[in-house]
Amino acid sequence: MGKIVFTNGCFDVIHPGHVDFLERAAELGDRLLVGINSDSSVRSIKGADRPLIPQADRARVLRALKCVDDVVIFDEATPERLIREIKPDVLVKGGDWSVNQIVGADFVASNGGQVISLPLYGDFSSTAIIERTGARASDSNQEESDSSLESFSEHFAVFEDLRSQCLPEMRKCAQAIVSSLRNGGKILLFGNGGSAADAQHIAAELIGRYEKERRSLPAIALTTDTSALTAIANDYSYDSIFARQLEGLATAGDVVIGISTSGNSPNVIAGIMKAREKGCVTIGLTGATGKKLAGVCDLSVLVPSSRTARIQEAHIFIGHYLCSLVDQEFSD
Repeated sequence: MGKIVFTNGCFDVIHPGHVDFLERAAELGDRLLVGINSDSSVRSIKGADRPLIPQADRARVLRALKCVDDVVIFDEATPERLIREIKPDVLVKGGDWSVNQIVGADFVASNGGQVISLPLYGDFSSTAIIERTGARASDSNQEESDSSLESFSEHFAVFEDLRSQCLPEMRKCAQAIVSSLRNGGKILLFGNGGSAADAQHIAAELIGRYEKERRSLPAIALTTDTSALTAIANDYSYDSIFARQLEGLATAGDVVIGISTSGNSPNVIAGIMKAREKGCVTIGLTGATGKKLAGVCDLSVLVPSSRTARIQEAHIFIGHYLCSLVDQEFSD
């Protein structure tokens, strides 16, 4: 069979950047296998309005490229299971993913394989192309309204979209939390700035609900306060601050929730990658453009907005909803 190269992605709208990347990836071995997210998987990491192209048609386009030897469709948010089945000799992703952010990298490396991040060709992006053509409404460049009434209306519009688009994913997250707690696991949450406050709020609510029933619920909000971390590590950088805490606190079967409005926070993504390494179930809470965080988590909820204020408001609601579902499961 020769040297197998594996890469993955949604490949919703094929562009020159994709073609260049796949051609160079194929040169790293004898066979290039491409894993693509199923339609349901794409929706979970990119939002309810994606993909534009159904999975069978996306696979057909990729198979038509001379450099691609085969295409495999996977339903999970990440290709971890598929990578473990294929056992590729080379795992490769585009340069917007550093090696330590590539799902499956530790498995491939432990089997003597290579993990490579290839520089990207040009400034191409499927999401940017879709937004430029008007196929997807975006509020990312709008200024915050001066009108309190408009802000109020926007708030309710986001929450209505959250209800109509994200409830199934939220229920999956709640079930993951319940499963972990039933098996003796704990919940660890973290984020930066306003997201750190969201993590603390959710942890406090989880704990508070159970204290009133004289039960103990292990929920921990990690901190970015470096003065509190000297017992864990004497040498760390800000980008590794959550990963170092998880190294000491997380165990297999725990649920780890990373919260980031942008979905691109290096220390949040590093924390999620450490959690994956430790065998935890990972959940990402982010905004509409937070596809990077969603792409490394087992489960995720993408708030259908690009406004920081709206996303943070929604995260508080998501936390409350998750707490209610967990409470209901343990009260039945």
